[in-house]
Amino acid sequence: PVGAVGILHAGLIPLLLFKLKAESDEIQELILDTLSNCLHVEASEALATGTITILKEKLTHSSAAIRSKAAWVLLEISTHLEGKSVVCEEVIPVLVSLLEDTDPEVQASATGALMFATVKPQGRFSALGAEAIPPLLKLVAEETSKARLSAIKTLTMLAELPEGRRTLLDHTDTFQQCLNDPCEAVKRAAKIAISVIKWKP
Repeated sequence: PVGAVGILHAGLIPLLLFKLKAESDEIQELILDTLSNCLHVEASEALATGTITILKEKLTHSSAAIRSKAAWVLLEISTHLEGKSVVCEEVIPVLVSLLEDTDPEVQASATGALMFATVKPQGRFSALGAEAIPPLLKLVAEETSKARLSAIKTLTMLAELPEGRRTLLDHTDTFQQCLNDPCEAVKRAAKIAISVIKWKP
């Protein structure tokens, strides 16, 4: 954390982002790891220097490691209030497309970023519009999925919208299966999801 603060204070974020455009894949991975640690601490400078546009490009990179790390940086940005808004406006459709990526790490990072972005109502509407529910349900149904917990939590937030709840009412059995999961957090999240989906106004 002290190193991350040092990088932020030295004003190196714009330079790292500039390097991200041109460096070799190996170096890009290191830069994304560095950005992830820095943006966990503070995101406003990165948001002011067009980070989202550059990261959005990296989400469709041919390297799975770069796609995954770019989604992870977006996750870190989404943990900050101002970051959530920007991710909601610009990146949700790309994150939704990555839910069906062939690499489980990419799926997990994208689902995590989506989970934080859908905390905001704007993010929920955007995710519904991008048809996030089917791929998220698929991740919940896969017992070995690294993204399972984040997928359940994201669907719970989408179920808070009437349209989301209507769609998910037909899929409560997917969440019922999670009640037998060995992971306590998955069980708890599934229980909450079922109660939100079945809630009647």
